[in-house]
Amino acid sequence: MDKDPFDIDLVFRLLRQAVAGLPKAAMFALRDAGYASPFEQLVAALISARTRDETTTPVCERLFAVARTPAAMAALDETELVRLLHGVTFPEPKARDILALSRQIAAAGAVPATMEGLQALRGVGPKIAALTLGVGFGVPAISVDIHVHRIVNRWGYVAAATPERTMRALGAVLPERYWIELNERLVPFGKHICTGERPRCSTCLLIRQCRQVGVTASR
Repeated sequence: MDKDPFDIDLVFRLLRQAVAGLPKAAMFALRDAGYASPFEQLVAALISARTRDETTTPVCERLFAVARTPAAMAALDETELVRLLHGVTFPEPKARDILALSRQIAAAGAVPATMEGLQALRGVGPKIAALTLGVGFGVPAISVDIHVHRIVNRWGYVAAATPERTMRALGAVLPERYWIELNERLVPFGKHICTGERPRCSTCLLIRQCRQVGVTASR
């Protein structure tokens, strides 16, 4: 198939069409449900690590029904917090991380609003920090999970071997106006259309833009 020149503005217009009606990525679903504060987004992003969105969202809703502020979260008993996190991966370590960062933030008086400040908190890496900045603070930040990493390399938009390198490569080419939206669109797109195995290329709206790098079998 002939390919069109890659146009990132067109790609995002097509992405919005492609994912309309699909379940939202957990952080954005929680944001739209009213859990939009930097603290709630930070805790939700930590909970979401290696956990499916279908689990993350209801667990976060259950937790935030009990505690939505650093002080309230820090006051929880660790055993109770582990119980509230039931269903997520690694609930015990995540409970310890959430309690530790809640105490740090309660003592400081605010959630750090920089990548460096966020990553100084226990359990917070680049992906969690970027999600917190982007969704919680509205500060442009690129969050790269497995879906983002796979898709932008499959497009041929960047060529990077790891999510960390993909994040840096995107920072050099992706217009800042799309930094937050990237994760919002590519998570559902990657889960339902541009899947890891046998992506749905035959019905994909982006087929003429995508270079299909590494695709050996598709639907």
